[in-house]
Amino acid sequence: MYIDTHAHLNFPEFKDDYEAVIQRAQEAKVSAIINIALDEEAIQFTLNLSHKYPKYIYSAAGIHPHDALLFDSTIEARLKTLSLEKQIVAIGEMGLDYFYKLAPEEIQKMAFQKQLSLAQEVGLPAIIHSRDATKDTIEVLLKENHGNLKGVLHCFNGDKELTEVALKLGLMFSFTGNITFPKAEVIRKAAKEIPLENIMLETDCPFMAPQVFRGKRNEPVNVAIVADKIAELKGISVEEVARQTTLNARQFFNI
Repeated sequence: MYIDTHAHLNFPEFKDDYEAVIQRAQEAKVSAIINIALDEEAIQFTLNLSHKYPKYIYSAAGIHPHDALLFDSTIEARLKTLSLEKQIVAIGEMGLDYFYKLAPEEIQKMAFQKQLSLAQEVGLPAIIHSRDATKDTIEVLLKENHGNLKGVLHCFNGDKELTEVALKLGLMFSFTGNITFPKAEVIRKAAKEIPLENIMLETDCPFMAPQVFRGKRNEPVNVAIVADKIAELKGISVEEVARQTTLNARQFFNI
C-alpha cells in the first residue's frame, strides 16, 4: 500500500475525470491521498472530496509562495478556522520560490513565517516548498521553530545543506517522479542517503510525471514508480519502502 502525500486533484487537468483517477489509485493500492488546496475554491472542492471519500482523501490548505501577495490577516484567520476541520491534516503548501519570483522575496518570507508559526500553533504539520531558496528557507525554519515544528520538504530537490538542517530538525522529505529524471542525480543521492524513516512518497500531480510518462499528466497511481526507484537506490524491497513510507505518512498526518 502507498500514500500519495501531495496531489492537486482540483487542478483543471482533472476536471473531467477526477473520480476515474481516484478509482485507478484505489485499484493500484494507493491507500490515501493528501490533496493540497491553494485557494478558496480548491478548499471547498477538496473538503467535498474528503467527505465523499472518507478516510481516503485528506486535505491541506495554505498559501503557495507564488501567491504570497495574497496573504493577509484575513487569510491567516481563515487557515486557522480551517485547521479545526477534521479533514484538514496539514497547513500548506507554504514556502519560498525564487525561481519564478512571482512575489517579492520579503513578502514570500513573511507569508512562510506566518504559516509556519500558525501550523505549530494549531498543532498541524507544515508542507514546505523550497526552490532556489535554500539559505532563506533554512533561516525561516530555524527562526520559526517554536519547539514543536513538524514539517515535510515536499518535492525535495536534494540540496545537501537543507538536508542536514532538516534532519537535525526532525523534518520529513517527500520525493516525486522527478527522482526518475535522467539529470536528477542530486535528488537520487539524497534519497539514497536520507533514512527511510524520514521519507514519504508523493506525485505532486498533475506535475512531475515520472520519466516513463514525461510530458503527460501525472496522477496518484504513479506514486508506485517513485517507490520502485527509492527501493532500487537503497537496495531494499519495494514492499519495505511501501510499508515504511505509508507508516511515516500516517504518523505524520495523523490519519
